[in-house]
Amino acid sequence: MSDAAAVSQLRAFIAESGFAAGDRLPPERQLGPEIGLRRSSLRKALKVLVDEGVLWRHVGKGTFLADNPVQPQQNDLIAVAREISPADVMRARTAFEPSISREAALHASAATIAHLQVLASRTRRAATWREYQLLDAEFHRAMAIAAASPTLLVLFDQLSALHRMVSWGKAKRTGPKPPDDHPSFLEHDTIIAAIAARAPEAAEEAMRHHLMTVAARLDF
Repeated sequence: MSDAAAVSQLRAFIAESGFAAGDRLPPERQLGPEIGLRRSSLRKALKVLVDEGVLWRHVGKGTFLADNPVQPQQNDLIAVAREISPADVMRARTAFEPSISREAALHASAATIAHLQVLASRTRRAATWREYQLLDAEFHRAMAIAAASPTLLVLFDQLSALHRMVSWGKAKRTGPKPPDDHPSFLEHDTIIAAIAARAPEAAEEAMRHHLMTVAARLDF
């Protein structure tokens, strides 16, 4: 997971947990597994929020929420998240992310395409559903990076933050990890192939199909 995604995930956890100013966060050994972050990613995310003044540290006692922990923009997102449904977030993703894939087909560098291929391979090797979720989120953000538009990336991150804040139903899953024939594996490969071929319409349609099949597997 990217550093920015880890920070967003930590922000969402703080917002959802109802911490008040002065409350102490759980210790790192508990917090990391609880929000699905590796220790190194968690420490980087904590440092970012400490530097921003969202959190403060007391040596030997822990990490605490500051007096004004939520930035105005984040507060706006929390307000929106309280009013929307998981189905609405998925609808927004299906409207937005295919356009990102189209832009990636037009503008992605060879390096970003190679990174997408690496992430797709890593998702296939995920040992747990949680690991798969983290890698899948990283894959979709890498797609936004591949579009080579800072504006689109900012918008993607906002939508992703909403996605994490909204309460989700359980996906239809069996077993401890994704099976070898999990549909998303082939769907990811199809998206990457269209981007590598510089085929914007195909990339757009492949992402739309992928998100529609993901939505069909969710129990809202």
